[in-house]
Amino acid sequence: MALPAKGPATAEGPCPTPPSTPGPAPAECHPVDEKLPASRLVPAALQHIAAMYAGVVTPPLIIGQAVGLDAAGMTRLIAASLLIAGCATILQTLGAGRFAGNRLPFVNAASSAGIAPMLAIAETSAPGHQLPAIYGAVMVAGVFCLAVGPFFGRLLRFFPPLVTGVVITLIGVTLMPVPVGWAQGGDRTAADFGAMRYLALAGFTLVVILLFQRFGKGFVKQVALLLGLFVGTLAAIPFGMADFSALREAPVAALPAPFAFGTPEFQPAAILSLCIVMLVLMTESSAGMLALGEICERRSDGRTITRGLRTDGIATLLGPVFGGFPTSAFAQNVGVVSLTRVRSRYVVAGGALLVLGAFPVLGAVVSMVPMPVLGGAGIVLFGSIAVSGIRTLSEAGLDDSSNIILVAVALGAGIIPLAAPTFYTDFPAWAQTVLGSGISAGALVAVLLNLFFHHLGTRSRHTAPALKSS
Repeated sequence: MALPAKGPATAEGPCPTPPSTPGPAPAECHPVDEKLPASRLVPAALQHIAAMYAGVVTPPLIIGQAVGLDAAGMTRLIAASLLIAGCATILQTLGAGRFAGNRLPFVNAASSAGIAPMLAIAETSAPGHQLPAIYGAVMVAGVFCLAVGPFFGRLLRFFPPLVTGVVITLIGVTLMPVPVGWAQGGDRTAADFGAMRYLALAGFTLVVILLFQRFGKGFVKQVALLLGLFVGTLAAIPFGMADFSALREAPVAALPAPFAFGTPEFQPAAILSLCIVMLVLMTESSAGMLALGEICERRSDGRTITRGLRTDGIATLLGPVFGGFPTSAFAQNVGVVSLTRVRSRYVVAGGALLVLGAFPVLGAVVSMVPMPVLGGAGIVLFGSIAVSGIRTLSEAGLDDSSNIILVAVALGAGIIPLAAPTFYTDFPAWAQTVLGSGISAGALVAVLLNLFFHHLGTRSRHTAPALKSS
């Protein structure tokens, strides 16, 4: 649980703009509500953008590639993801009365947890119906979040670190084939797929990231991933492996058009799969709010968590109208707040994300990064997600044999689609969609086994630890 507020307690609202002369903030202003001068605001915002940017553009990059979008389509999808992230973050930090927004330095954007289930939906949908089926399921997941959000606090005991740790680990593990395919060139039908020049470029990018991480200091170390993408792209230019056509053809400024990728379609199996994922995302958001309540010394109570989850639901419901995906908290930005101790909710760069989304040419910059470069960086990105899950599992009481069995079986169920992609070929279509995603299958098994071992017919047994933030 979050600790009681230690700082000055004030009503949740903006503090007066700081004076132009240097000096401390007014004594009655809580650090969360402090409006920082530009000299502190801009560097803090840049750190948040650096921490979040790769994660924001990852879902549209992967899903766009999977459904066969061209360069223009990829640019629109990335711009839409950035725009929705900006709107959701602004709503979360500024709030809308008592209805939505936790008013903490909390970043909301498309989560990587939904990638694998959406890929499964794309694989089981006919060409031309892939994105509509995904968006229909996402919209229903948003409605599900809005409906369950006010009561979610009562469900948290079913999602201890034992369950969330399994799911987070599976997110990283099951997505690892994606950057491996990118490192080999991205196009599995190409004659030169897996060529040594692709592998060399991916390896070079990975080495650059490791060098920046090892020898960089402060901000440079924090943006090692983005610097690796930049250096890798520069290295690809002399070998003709960088395509700048998307940058030349992208409009400088444009807002995403409603339903540009098709009218949403509602398939029951796809909806069930994403509703399961939405429960996991709500758990992660709740954990992030509890953690921020401690870091910012402003207690995250039930009403705060309900308003925060309501923001997730609104963004997830309305995001598909313009091309967005399931929206949740970004744990890496919680880490930025903890690291920098800059707790103002005005520094998390929601406005900057809006600007990036409104200018598709900026999204085109990302889409022109060569696939092998993305592959080298993706190994770090998705591997770090798996490490986050392992860290969460370390808090889950694995000295208990029942917990060990639970994690072992849930991880096994989640890895089956990765180890044997045709395992569920003879199952009904709805089962293929749900079980064909390692994340959905692992989450479902983990929740059921947690109920079996720790909740059904027992009161005296050791129960799983309470929810904590990863």
